[in-house]
Amino acid sequence: MPNSQSGSDDAIIIKKYANRRLYNTQSSSYITLDYLAKMTRDGTDFKVVDAKTGADITHNILTQIIMEEESSGQQMLPVGFLRELISMYGNSMQSMVPQYLEASMESFRQNQEKFQQAVKGSIAANPLAKMAEQNMAMIRDAAGVLIPGASKNRGDKDNDADKEEIAELKAQLAEMQKKMDALTKDS
Repeated sequence: MPNSQSGSDDAIIIKKYANRRLYNTQSSSYITLDYLAKMTRDGTDFKVVDAKTGADITHNILTQIIMEEESSGQQMLPVGFLRELISMYGNSMQSMVPQYLEASMESFRQNQEKFQQAVKGSIAANPLAKMAEQNMAMIRDAAGVLIPGASKNRGDKDNDADKEEIAELKAQLAEMQKKMDALTKDS
C-alpha cells in the first residue's frame, strides 16, 4: 500500500534543479515526471527537494504529475469535484479537507481490495472459469499427443503464459457476469 506520508527517514530523495531536471539520489540518475508517477503507483516513498534551497516541493511535484495526467486525456477528476475543491480554498473548512480526502481515499483503497478479493473468490467458484481451465488442460494434453515432446519442452514461461491466459479468461468471465447482472437489474 502506498505511503501517503512523504518525507519519512527511508524516503528516496529526489532533487529538482533550476533547469527542471529531477535527480534520484538513490540511483544517481536523472528521472522524469512519468518515472515519479510510476514510483508513486508502486508505493515507493520519495521526497522532492529544491536542489538550491533544500525546500520540500513534493506537494508541487505531485500536483504537477496530476496536471500532466489530466491534460494527457487520463482525466479522473470531474469538473464538479474540481470546482468544489477550489471553492474550499479560503473557506473555514479548508483545514479539514486534507484529512477528509485522505480518509476517503484510504476507505476507497480498502473497499477496492475487498472487491478484488470478492471477485477472485467468485471466479474460483464460477463453473465457467473451471471449464475454461479444464479446456486449457485438454488443449495442452492434445498438443502433447499431436506434437511429441511439446509438453516436455514447455518451460515455466509457457506455464506462466497459460496462467496469465487463464487469469485473463477469468477476468473476462467476471466482466461478462457483471454485465449480465447489470442487465438483470435493469430489466
